[in-house]
Amino acid sequence: MSAAHARRVAPAYTHAITSLASLGREAAAWDDLSVRAGRAHPFFGRHVMQAHLASGLASPDMGVVVVHGPERLEAVLPFRRSYDICGLGRSVLLPFASPFITASAPLVAEGPDRSAILAALVEGLAAASGGRAWRWPLLSVEAAPGDDLMAAMAEAGWDLGEVARFARPVLDRRPDHGAFLDGHPHPSRLKDLRRRQRRLAEGGVVSLQTVTQGPALARAVEGFLDVEAAGWKGAAGTAMACRPAHAAFARALFRAEGGPVDIRADTLSRDGTTLAVSLALVAGGTAYLLKTAYDETARAFAPGLVLEAEIVRALHAEGFADRLDSATLAGSALESLYRERDTVAEIVAVPERARGLIGLERRLRLARFEETARGEARRLLRR
Repeated sequence: MSAAHARRVAPAYTHAITSLASLGREAAAWDDLSVRAGRAHPFFGRHVMQAHLASGLASPDMGVVVVHGPERLEAVLPFRRSYDICGLGRSVLLPFASPFITASAPLVAEGPDRSAILAALVEGLAAASGGRAWRWPLLSVEAAPGDDLMAAMAEAGWDLGEVARFARPVLDRRPDHGAFLDGHPHPSRLKDLRRRQRRLAEGGVVSLQTVTQGPALARAVEGFLDVEAAGWKGAAGTAMACRPAHAAFARALFRAEGGPVDIRADTLSRDGTTLAVSLALVAGGTAYLLKTAYDETARAFAPGLVLEAEIVRALHAEGFADRLDSATLAGSALESLYRERDTVAEIVAVPERARGLIGLERRLRLARFEETARGEARRLLRR
C-alpha cells in the first residue's frame, strides 16, 4: 500500500517541529511511545534525552520532529544543524548525536498505521531541512525502523546514498547457554576466555554482581567511573570522570527511574576488588552494553572480555533480554564472541526540494573522502 493511500485510510497524522524542552513536558506520552515502539533503540526516548539535557550535552531549544495522531504521540526525532563537507557551503541536518548515542533511527510506534506515521515523519524531516540535505550516521539499514525510514524517504521522492557501513556484533538469546556454545564459529576465543578466567581464579575468588536499582546501582556507576579514570582514558583526559558534563551524564543516565528503560550494571570482582564494570540500558527486549571499563593492571587476564562472556551466560540463565547489542563501532573485540551482526550505515538523504545543482553522487564522494581521511587519522593516532 502506498504512503498516499495509507494517509487516506488511516487516522490523520500530523508532523510538527518542537523543542526538547517542550517535548519534555509530554513525559507520559513520550514514555508511552517508547513502549509502543517495540524493539526500537532507547537513545531518543525521554530517559536518555533528559540525561543529555540535565548534563548540558543537549540544549532545551534543540529541535525535535514529532508526529501526533488523533490521540497519541507517534514518532520522535531530535535533530541538529551543522556545516558539513557534503553540504558544499550550506549546513546539513543530522539526527542528534553525542559520544554516547550509538544508533540514530527515529522513535516510531509500531502497528497497522506505521506506514502513514512514517510518511508524516518524512514530511516533517523535509520541512525541518528547509531545502537542505540530511547526513544520517549510525542507521541500522537492514532492520526496522531504519529500513522502514529509508523506504518511506524513497517513496516520498528523496535521493538516498550510502557513505559507509560496518557490521556491529549483536547476540540473540538461544534456549540455553549450551545452544549458544554449540557450533560457535570461534571456539578458540571461547577456550582462551575460559583459560583466562581460570588464571583469574588462581589469585582469589572471582564473582559477578549484577544490580539494577538503588544505592548498589549508584555505587556500581561510581566504580565504573573510577576504573575508567584509572586507565589510559584517564591519562588521555577522555574518561567520563575527567569531564564534569560527562560524569553528570553517566550519573543521570545510569539511574533507574521506573520508566520504559531499565538499567543493568554488572561488576566482575576478585576478592572484593573491582576488575571490570559494564553499564547497560535495557529497552524493547534488547540490552545495549553502552559502557565497559576494566582494571588495566589485570590486562593479561582480559577481565573486560571475561565479564562480557559472563554477561552472555547470565543472559541465557536469567532471560533479562532477547538480544545483546554491543553498541560498538567496527573492529570490536566482541566480534569473536557475539554470533549475529547488525548492519549499520551512514547515509546521505536529499529531499526533492534540496537537489538543486548539487547531485547526490557529488555529496557522497565528498563524504566518503572525509570518512577515509578520518579513518587514516585514527590509524595514525593508534600508532
